[in-house]
Amino acid sequence: MVERASAPAGRLSLGQGTALYVGAVLATGVIALPALAADVAGPASLLAWLGLAVVSAPLAATFAALGARYPDSGGVATYARLAFGDRAAAVVGWCFYLSVPVGGPAAALWAGGYVEAGLGGGERTVFATMLALMVVVPATNAFGIQVTGRVQISLAALLTLFLVVAVVLSLPHADLANLRPFAPHGWQAIGPAAALLVWSFVGWETVTYLTAEFRRPARDVPRATAFAVIVVGVLYLSVAFATITVLGPQAAETDAPLGDLLAIGLGGNARVLAAVAALLLTFGAMNAYYAGAAKLGAALARDGALPAWLDRGSSAGVVPRRSLAVLSVLSMVTAVVVVAAGVGPQSLVLLTTGLFVTVYAVGVAAAVRLLPRHSKARLAALVAQGAVVILLLMAGPYLVWPLVVTVAALLYLRLTRTRR
Repeated sequence: MVERASAPAGRLSLGQGTALYVGAVLATGVIALPALAADVAGPASLLAWLGLAVVSAPLAATFAALGARYPDSGGVATYARLAFGDRAAAVVGWCFYLSVPVGGPAAALWAGGYVEAGLGGGERTVFATMLALMVVVPATNAFGIQVTGRVQISLAALLTLFLVVAVVLSLPHADLANLRPFAPHGWQAIGPAAALLVWSFVGWETVTYLTAEFRRPARDVPRATAFAVIVVGVLYLSVAFATITVLGPQAAETDAPLGDLLAIGLGGNARVLAAVAALLLTFGAMNAYYAGAAKLGAALARDGALPAWLDRGSSAGVVPRRSLAVLSVLSMVTAVVVVAAGVGPQSLVLLTTGLFVTVYAVGVAAAVRLLPRHSKARLAALVAQGAVVILLLMAGPYLVWPLVVTVAALLYLRLTRTRR
């Protein structure tokens, strides 16, 4: 029987934790994916949004239960280690840690697209925005989790307000005729649309790496998760519905759907305002992911799955600056490849999705094994396990990347243990 971990004293309040969840899950997908999903499946993409919103509830509940029971900076990697051993912990840890240097530039590219739409300047503006975000976000995290949490509360409040304003002002211009034909590309198009939208619903595992930083993990982690599930679900569905019913056929063609909704609601060109919102939204998401991944990297080093010199910062209250620096360097390497090869954000999104789905698969399997039998949390984990199988099928060929990462993690463990 696995012993319950003791919870170290952290500093995050319930409000800060909720804001971190909202920032992590209310990801940058909301500024671009409603249009991309509408292009793939038309109005039927609303079913993909609804399905993923429903699926996210048991996933969120599962990770909240694990985080409350086992508060540790290793997050899902710790749960995998407790349930299946060191190899599983290394695999899931590497998958999440390496998802951030790939997903971060993708998110920053979307924000750059909004800035370019508002200010002009072509690709230079897009790339400059990407690089700026990739410098500012790690710098913010370097000041510690209290600063990160306070920044996140402000961002979550501003972004929630912005999305509500965009929807409320544009909905009077909605035309339900834009919902017909409902499935112009066939019902089978809902699957590919959902595969894109998975990006928008990952993040419930992110704050598990910060659960040790909560003042009262057992109480506040489940509460923060519940609040975030409601906020994120309502906002996503509202934005997707407004995008399709207000913009109509143009929803599949726009690069900045929120900017277009604001322009219709306010009149005139609101793309500069949308660019500001996109920057804030992207900063909030990247802020949460870099914070969680940096903590994870230190915990992996503590447990022998990464070089030992990275282990500083694994305990609550200590900033994992070395791990954060590694993430920053890897992100810059990805950015250079993006600029040199002209890689678009969609490819990076799908690669990142493959890594996240792998993390979910191992994390949920660990929950089924670790959580008490006949508990509501374990029932949620069993439901989530079925949902993860569907997500794995959607990821398809993009599971090759996590397979490569898995082999690399296992080889590292074998080599380091052989040297000992």
